[in-house]
Amino acid sequence: QVQLVESGGGLVQAGGSLRLSCTASGRTFSTYAMGWFRQAPGKEREFVAAITWSGGSTHYADSVKGRFTISRDNAKSTVYLQMNSLKPEDTAVYYCAADFDQRRRAVSILIPNYWGQGTQVTVSS
Repeated sequence: QVQLVESGGGLVQAGGSLRLSCTASGRTFSTYAMGWFRQAPGKEREFVAAITWSGGSTHYADSVKGRFTISRDNAKSTVYLQMNSLKPEDTAVYYCAADFDQRRRAVSILIPNYWGQGTQVTVSS
């Protein structure tokens, strides 16, 4: 059992930056991969970024590559998503997710076992 709590969302103007955080509890954080997904109104949830248990490998959706950076601090049981050069189309609810079996797959294939409750990010034009 893992509990994931996101924070850091908010309202920002286009071109601005935000940093999302997701703190985990319940299972040893350094044993599983983490990722971020997002869901805009009327759209399906989509993958944003993933990071392996050690932080040694990452993967990004093409739409955020070069603008977003995922990182983790295993000592703090926290994963981060630094979002720069934000665009109105980045507006969505952002969810963090934990994947316990990612070591058997490429980091580009994240299959979450647990989800956070989500945090709203709104980018105004």
